[in-house]
Amino acid sequence: MQPLRMAVIGVGRLGQAHARLFTEMPDVTLVGIFDTDGAQASEVSARYQIQVFSDMNALFQTVEAVSVVVPTTAHYKVASKALLQGLHTFIEKPITTSIEEADDLIGLADTQRCVLQVGHIERFNSAVRSLEGVTVAPGFIESHRLASFDPRGTDVSVVHDLMIHDIDLIRFLVQAEVKKIEATGVAVISDQIDIANARIQFNNGCVANITASRISLKKMRKMRLFQRDAYISLDFLEGTSEICRLIDDDEAASMEGLTIPINTGDNRSRRILRQQPQVSNNESLALELSSFVQAVRGHSPPLVTGEDGREALRISLEIINQIDQPDG
Repeated sequence: MQPLRMAVIGVGRLGQAHARLFTEMPDVTLVGIFDTDGAQASEVSARYQIQVFSDMNALFQTVEAVSVVVPTTAHYKVASKALLQGLHTFIEKPITTSIEEADDLIGLADTQRCVLQVGHIERFNSAVRSLEGVTVAPGFIESHRLASFDPRGTDVSVVHDLMIHDIDLIRFLVQAEVKKIEATGVAVISDQIDIANARIQFNNGCVANITASRISLKKMRKMRLFQRDAYISLDFLEGTSEICRLIDDDEAASMEGLTIPINTGDNRSRRILRQQPQVSNNESLALELSSFVQAVRGHSPPLVTGEDGREALRISLEIINQIDQPDG
Protein backbone atom coordinates (compact mmCIF):
# COMPACT_ATOMS: atom_id res chain seq x y z
CA MET A 1 0.00 0.00 0.00
CA GLN A 2 1.34 3.42 -0.97
CA PRO A 3 1.88 5.99 1.81
CA LEU A 4 -0.97 8.42 2.37
CA ARG A 5 -0.21 11.76 0.70
CA MET A 6 -0.81 14.49 3.31
CA ALA A 7 -0.69 18.28 3.52
CA VAL A 8 -0.60 20.52 6.59
CA ILE A 9 -2.38 23.85 6.29
CA GLY A 10 -1.12 26.28 8.93
CA VAL A 11 2.28 25.79 10.54
CA GLY A 12 2.06 27.80 13.71
CA ARG A 13 3.12 26.12 16.93
CA LEU A 14 0.60 23.28 16.70
CA GLY A 15 0.83 22.95 12.93
CA GLN A 16 4.59 22.48 13.25
CA ALA A 17 3.94 19.54 15.57
CA HIS A 18 1.60 18.07 12.95
CA ALA A 19 4.29 18.45 10.30
CA ARG A 20 6.93 16.83 12.51
CA LEU A 21 4.76 13.84 13.31
CA PHE A 22 3.62 13.24 9.75
CA THR A 23 7.25 13.20 8.59
CA GLU A 24 7.93 10.47 11.17
CA MET A 25 5.08 8.19 10.05
CA PRO A 26 6.21 5.43 7.67
CA ASP A 27 2.74 5.14 6.11
CA VAL A 28 2.48 8.89 5.35
CA THR A 29 4.19 11.16 2.83
CA LEU A 30 3.96 14.80 3.83
CA VAL A 31 3.81 16.34 0.36
CA GLY A 32 3.80 19.96 1.41
CA ILE A 33 2.72 22.74 3.73
CA PHE A 34 0.93 26.05 3.31
CA ASP A 35 0.82 29.10 5.55
CA THR A 36 -0.06 32.74 4.91
CA ASP A 37 3.15 33.62 6.79
CA GLY A 38 5.70 32.81 4.12
CA ALA A 39 8.73 33.31 6.36
CA GLN A 40 7.41 30.87 8.94
CA ALA A 41 6.52 28.33 6.27
CA SER A 42 10.05 28.58 4.86
CA GLU A 43 11.57 27.99 8.29
CA VAL A 44 9.45 24.87 8.85
CA SER A 45 10.21 23.72 5.31
CA ALA A 46 13.96 23.91 5.95
CA ARG A 47 13.68 22.14 9.30
CA TYR A 48 11.74 19.14 8.01
CA GLN A 49 12.74 19.20 4.34
CA ILE A 50 9.14 19.76 3.19
CA GLN A 51 8.01 21.67 0.12
CA VAL A 52 6.23 24.98 0.69
CA PHE A 53 3.28 25.77 -1.59
CA SER A 54 2.35 29.40 -2.23
CA ASP A 55 -1.07 28.32 -3.52
CA MET A 56 -3.21 26.23 -1.18
CA ASN A 57 -5.42 25.00 -4.01
CA ALA A 58 -2.38 23.80 -5.95
CA LEU A 59 -1.31 21.82 -2.88
CA PHE A 60 -4.78 20.27 -2.66
CA GLN A 61 -4.35 18.87 -6.17
CA THR A 62 -1.36 16.77 -5.05
CA VAL A 63 -2.66 15.09 -1.87
CA GLU A 64 -5.32 12.72 -0.53
CA ALA A 65 -5.79 14.25 2.92
CA VAL A 66 -5.16 17.47 4.82
CA SER A 67 -4.60 18.57 8.37
CA VAL A 68 -6.20 21.96 9.05
CA VAL A 69 -4.32 23.84 11.79
CA VAL A 70 -5.27 27.43 11.04
CA PRO A 71 -6.97 29.94 13.39
CA THR A 72 -10.52 28.92 14.32
CA THR A 73 -12.06 31.71 12.25
CA ALA A 74 -10.53 30.15 9.11
CA HIS A 75 -11.47 26.52 9.86
CA TYR A 76 -14.59 26.51 7.72
CA LYS A 77 -13.04 28.29 4.75
CA VAL A 78 -10.07 25.91 4.54
CA ALA A 79 -11.85 22.67 5.48
CA SER A 80 -14.76 23.25 3.10
CA LYS A 81 -12.34 23.80 0.20
CA ALA A 82 -10.51 20.60 1.07
CA LEU A 83 -13.69 18.53 1.36
CA LEU A 84 -15.03 19.89 -1.93
CA GLN A 85 -11.82 18.56 -3.50
CA GLY A 86 -12.63 15.13 -2.05
CA LEU A 87 -9.85 15.28 0.55
CA HIS A 88 -10.07 13.52 3.90
CA THR A 89 -9.83 16.24 6.53
CA PHE A 90 -8.48 16.48 10.04
CA ILE A 91 -9.46 19.76 11.68
CA GLU A 92 -8.33 21.07 15.05
CA LYS A 93 -10.91 21.96 17.68
CA PRO A 94 -13.27 23.72 17.76
CA ILE A 95 -14.61 22.37 14.50
CA THR A 96 -15.86 25.80 13.34
CA THR A 97 -17.18 29.06 14.79
CA SER A 98 -20.87 28.28 14.19
CA ILE A 99 -23.26 25.34 14.13
CA GLU A 100 -24.25 26.19 10.55
CA GLU A 101 -20.64 25.89 9.42
CA ALA A 102 -20.19 22.63 11.32
CA ASP A 103 -23.34 21.17 9.74
CA ASP A 104 -22.10 22.17 6.30
CA LEU A 105 -18.73 20.46 6.83
CA ILE A 106 -20.41 17.29 8.10
CA GLY A 107 -22.71 17.31 5.07
CA LEU A 108 -19.80 17.85 2.69
CA ALA A 109 -17.83 15.00 4.24
CA ASP A 110 -20.82 12.71 3.89
CA THR A 111 -21.53 13.71 0.28
CA GLN A 112 -17.87 13.41 -0.71
CA ARG A 113 -17.43 10.20 1.31
CA CYS A 114 -14.50 11.72 3.16
CA VAL A 115 -13.28 11.11 6.69
CA LEU A 116 -13.75 14.19 8.88
CA GLN A 117 -12.00 14.05 12.26
CA VAL A 118 -11.94 16.80 14.90
CA GLY A 119 -8.88 17.33 17.09
CA HIS A 120 -10.15 16.70 20.60
CA ILE A 121 -6.79 15.43 21.78
CA GLU A 122 -7.67 14.44 25.36
CA ARG A 123 -9.46 11.35 24.03
CA PHE A 124 -5.93 10.05 23.32
CA ASN A 125 -4.37 11.06 26.65
CA SER A 126 -2.88 8.07 28.48
CA ALA A 127 -4.99 8.96 31.54
CA VAL A 128 -8.12 8.33 29.47
CA ARG A 129 -6.70 5.32 27.64
CA SER A 130 -5.91 3.69 30.99
CA LEU A 131 -9.66 3.44 31.68
CA GLU A 132 -10.17 0.90 28.91
CA GLY A 133 -12.00 -2.03 30.46
CA VAL A 134 -13.04 0.03 33.51
CA THR A 135 -16.76 0.56 34.15
CA VAL A 136 -17.33 4.32 34.00
CA ALA A 137 -20.79 5.48 35.09
CA PRO A 138 -20.33 8.80 36.91
CA GLY A 139 -23.04 10.54 38.87
CA PHE A 140 -20.93 13.66 39.43
CA ILE A 141 -17.86 15.03 37.64
CA GLU A 142 -15.61 17.89 38.59
CA SER A 143 -12.92 19.20 36.24
CA HIS A 144 -10.37 22.00 36.40
CA ARG A 145 -8.34 23.16 33.41
CA LEU A 146 -6.13 26.07 34.41
CA ALA A 147 -3.39 27.76 32.40
CA SER A 148 -1.30 30.91 32.52
CA PHE A 149 -2.14 33.69 30.11
CA ASP A 150 -0.98 33.22 26.52
CA PRO A 151 -1.96 35.84 23.90
CA ARG A 152 -1.89 33.09 21.25
CA GLY A 153 -5.35 31.79 22.19
CA THR A 154 -7.22 35.04 22.71
CA ASP A 155 -8.92 35.02 19.31
CA VAL A 156 -11.51 32.82 21.04
CA SER A 157 -12.90 32.63 24.58
CA VAL A 158 -11.49 30.28 27.21
CA VAL A 159 -14.58 28.14 26.60
CA HIS A 160 -13.47 27.39 23.03
CA ASP A 161 -9.77 27.48 23.87
CA LEU A 162 -9.68 25.21 26.95
CA MET A 163 -13.06 24.18 28.34
CA ILE A 164 -14.14 22.51 25.11
CA HIS A 165 -11.57 19.75 25.78
CA ASP A 166 -13.45 18.75 28.93
CA ILE A 167 -16.86 19.22 27.34
CA ASP A 168 -16.03 16.67 24.66
CA LEU A 169 -14.39 14.25 27.06
CA ILE A 170 -17.24 14.40 29.57
CA ARG A 171 -19.76 13.71 26.80
CA PHE A 172 -17.64 10.72 25.78
CA LEU A 173 -17.52 9.38 29.36
CA VAL A 174 -21.15 10.04 30.32
CA GLN A 175 -22.76 8.80 27.08
CA ALA A 176 -25.96 10.79 27.61
CA GLU A 177 -27.60 13.89 26.17
CA VAL A 178 -27.35 17.27 27.87
CA LYS A 179 -30.48 18.33 29.74
CA LYS A 180 -29.55 21.68 31.27
CA ILE A 181 -26.61 24.10 31.35
CA GLU A 182 -25.83 26.91 33.79
CA ALA A 183 -22.73 29.05 33.30
CA THR A 184 -20.84 32.11 34.49
CA GLY A 185 -17.59 33.74 33.48
CA VAL A 186 -15.72 36.98 32.96
CA ALA A 187 -13.15 38.66 30.73
CA VAL A 188 -10.13 39.66 32.81
CA ILE A 189 -7.13 40.32 30.56
CA SER A 190 -8.37 39.89 27.01
CA ASP A 191 -11.56 41.02 25.29
CA GLN A 192 -12.87 37.45 25.45
CA ILE A 193 -14.02 35.33 28.42
CA ASP A 194 -10.85 34.37 30.33
CA ILE A 195 -12.35 32.33 33.17
CA ALA A 196 -15.56 30.33 33.09
CA ASN A 197 -17.52 27.80 35.09
CA ALA A 198 -20.32 25.61 33.75
CA ARG A 199 -22.70 23.20 35.43
CA ILE A 200 -24.00 20.64 32.95
CA GLN A 201 -26.82 18.25 33.83
CA PHE A 202 -27.33 15.16 31.66
CA ASN A 203 -30.50 13.19 31.00
CA ASN A 204 -29.18 10.21 32.98
CA GLY A 205 -28.83 12.37 36.11
CA CYS A 206 -25.09 12.96 35.96
CA VAL A 207 -23.94 16.48 36.78
CA ALA A 208 -20.61 17.94 35.65
CA ASN A 209 -19.04 21.04 37.18
CA ILE A 210 -16.39 22.40 34.78
CA THR A 211 -13.95 25.25 35.42
CA ALA A 212 -11.53 26.66 32.84
CA SER A 213 -9.15 29.56 33.31
CA ARG A 214 -6.26 31.04 31.33
CA ILE A 215 -5.25 33.52 34.03
CA SER A 216 -3.93 31.06 36.60
CA LEU A 217 -0.45 31.16 38.13
CA LYS A 218 -0.11 27.40 37.77
CA LYS A 219 -1.14 24.78 35.27
CA MET A 220 -3.74 22.19 36.16
CA ARG A 221 -5.66 19.72 34.02
CA LYS A 222 -7.54 17.36 36.30
CA MET A 223 -10.88 15.61 36.32
CA ARG A 224 -12.55 13.66 39.11
CA LEU A 225 -15.44 11.24 38.56
CA PHE A 226 -17.68 10.01 41.38
CA GLN A 227 -19.92 7.00 40.92
CA ARG A 228 -21.51 4.29 43.01
CA ASP A 229 -18.75 2.62 45.08
CA ALA A 230 -15.95 4.26 43.09
CA TYR A 231 -13.90 7.42 42.60
CA ILE A 232 -11.76 8.01 39.50
CA SER A 233 -9.12 10.73 39.27
CA LEU A 234 -7.52 11.77 35.97
CA ASP A 235 -4.44 13.99 35.62
CA PHE A 236 -4.04 15.00 31.98
CA LEU A 237 -0.74 16.82 32.51
CA GLU A 238 0.85 13.71 34.02
CA GLY A 239 -1.13 11.30 31.85
CA THR A 240 -2.12 9.21 34.88
CA SER A 241 -5.26 7.92 36.53
CA GLU A 242 -6.18 6.57 39.94
CA ILE A 243 -9.20 4.45 40.77
CA CYS A 244 -10.48 3.97 44.29
CA ARG A 245 -13.44 1.68 44.80
CA LEU A 246 -15.20 -0.21 47.53
CA ILE A 247 -14.88 -3.99 47.52
CA ASP A 248 -15.90 -6.70 49.94
CA ASP A 249 -13.20 -8.23 52.14
CA ASP A 250 -13.37 -11.57 50.34
CA GLU A 251 -12.60 -9.90 47.00
CA ALA A 252 -9.34 -8.34 48.17
CA ALA A 253 -7.17 -11.42 47.76
CA SER A 254 -7.89 -11.65 44.04
CA MET A 255 -7.35 -7.95 43.33
CA GLU A 256 -4.15 -6.20 42.34
CA GLY A 257 -3.59 -2.92 44.14
CA LEU A 258 -3.42 -1.39 47.61
CA THR A 259 -6.40 -2.13 49.88
CA ILE A 260 -7.41 -0.19 53.00
CA PRO A 261 -9.97 -1.49 55.54
CA ILE A 262 -12.98 0.78 56.00
CA ASN A 263 -16.04 0.84 58.21
CA THR A 264 -19.07 1.69 56.07
CA GLY A 265 -21.47 1.44 59.00
CA ASP A 266 -23.53 -1.36 57.47
CA ASN A 267 -21.90 -4.32 59.28
CA ARG A 268 -20.08 -5.36 56.11
CA SER A 269 -16.35 -6.01 56.00
CA ARG A 270 -15.20 -3.80 53.17
CA ARG A 271 -12.01 -2.31 51.81
CA ILE A 272 -11.00 0.57 49.56
CA LEU A 273 -9.07 -0.79 46.59
CA ARG A 274 -6.65 1.77 45.17
CA GLN A 275 -5.35 1.12 41.65
CA GLN A 276 -3.25 3.10 39.20
CA PRO A 277 -3.76 1.57 35.75
CA GLN A 278 -0.71 1.76 33.50
CA VAL A 279 -0.56 2.24 29.74
CA SER A 280 2.22 3.35 27.44
CA ASN A 281 2.66 7.11 27.73
CA ASN A 282 2.77 7.80 24.00
CA GLU A 283 2.50 11.34 22.66
CA SER A 284 -1.23 12.07 22.48
CA LEU A 285 -0.98 14.06 19.25
CA ALA A 286 0.93 11.23 17.56
CA LEU A 287 -1.82 8.79 18.51
CA GLU A 288 -4.51 11.19 17.38
CA LEU A 289 -2.99 11.80 13.94
CA SER A 290 -2.23 8.11 13.52
CA SER A 291 -5.88 7.31 14.27
CA PHE A 292 -6.89 9.73 11.51
CA VAL A 293 -4.59 7.99 9.04
CA GLN A 294 -6.04 4.61 10.02
CA ALA A 295 -9.59 5.94 9.63
CA VAL A 296 -8.72 7.17 6.14
CA ARG A 297 -7.12 3.83 5.25
CA GLY A 298 -10.24 1.98 6.36
CA HIS A 299 -12.64 4.77 5.39
CA SER A 300 -14.19 4.16 8.80
CA PRO A 301 -15.58 6.68 11.29
CA PRO A 302 -12.79 8.21 13.38
CA LEU A 303 -12.86 8.18 17.17
CA VAL A 304 -13.84 11.86 17.21
CA THR A 305 -16.35 12.48 14.42
CA GLY A 306 -17.62 15.71 12.93
CA GLU A 307 -20.83 15.14 14.89
CA ASP A 308 -18.80 14.94 18.12
CA GLY A 309 -17.11 18.21 17.25
CA ARG A 310 -20.44 19.81 16.45
CA GLU A 311 -21.98 18.80 19.79
CA ALA A 312 -18.96 20.07 21.75
CA LEU A 313 -19.27 23.35 19.84
CA ARG A 314 -23.02 23.56 20.48
CA ILE A 315 -22.55 23.17 24.22
CA SER A 316 -19.68 25.68 24.19
CA LEU A 317 -21.79 28.24 22.36
CA GLU A 318 -24.64 27.82 24.84
CA ILE A 319 -22.21 28.35 27.73
CA ILE A 320 -20.83 31.50 26.08
CA ASN A 321 -24.35 32.77 25.39
CA GLN A 322 -25.34 32.32 29.03
CA ILE A 323 -22.24 34.20 30.18
CA ASP A 324 -22.76 37.04 27.68
CA GLN A 325 -26.49 37.28 28.34
CA PRO A 326 -27.04 36.13 31.95
CA ASP A 327 -30.62 37.39 32.00
CA GLY A 328 -31.46 36.17 28.50
